[in-house]
Amino acid sequence: MPRTANKPTDERTFSLDIQRKRDYLHVIVLGINSLENVETYLKKVVEECVTRRCHNVLIEERLEGPRLGLADIAEVAAKSSNDAVGRINALAYVDVNAEDDSMEFAELVARNRSMPVRVFRSVSEAEAWIGKQTGGQQVH
Repeated sequence: MPRTANKPTDERTFSLDIQRKRDYLHVIVLGINSLENVETYLKKVVEECVTRRCHNVLIEERLEGPRLGLADIAEVAAKSSNDAVGRINALAYVDVNAEDDSMEFAELVARNRSMPVRVFRSVSEAEAWIGKQTGGQQVH
């Protein structure tokens, strides 16, 4: 299956490894955890979904460094949800470095904005869920 890898440049401190699966994109995000990086990579993921005409995505975030605070998480979740609603049909999200329930808070903020997103603790759980969503079942 086609695979695209973007290397970090001086302008950003993250990279996306995008793998096309049968019914979704699997995006692995590597780099430094910062508000700017998270906002930028989420925007890029939406662009890739639109460009590739694949509206289901599993994001595997592997950013290093201090976690974002709740205010930043709410800001990113709200903004990225507004950008993605109507463009992404199902989004499974795994933050492999999550230390608390903050990603569940992000899910709540996004779902309150009609974003079809679920947060998971493992990639295998996320893959199982997104597989069900892409199999013709509705996102809930």
